Amino acid sequence: MATDIVVILCTAAPAEASSMAQALVEQRIAACVNIVPVQSTYRWKGELCNDPEHLMIVKTTRDGADRAVAAIQSMHSAAVPEIIVLPVIAGHAPYLDWVRQETGGSP
Repeated sequence: MATDIVVILCTAAPAEASSMAQALVEQRIAACVNIVPVQSTYRWKGELCNDPEHLMIVKTTRDGADRAVAAIQSMHSAAVPEIIVLPVIAGHAPYLDWVRQETGGSP
């Protein structure tokens, strides 16, 4: 039972995650953004990196996903930011309705 809600995963530098999350919610691009401190290990330009980052878990609608991705890209300091959009296949109906309402859709 797929829904019209998506979750976007995005990592960002700790100094920028909070302002990005606030902008997404203030502009009604996202209903909610959770921020979780993480340690990321990856290879970039041939170098092994191990950096503290913040994982943002962004809740929005499928219709709003392109707008959210564009907004995140415009605010992000990384050359190639991690932005992954995942479908929500099921969930608590009142919460999913709230996400729709907060992002400009109808419940």
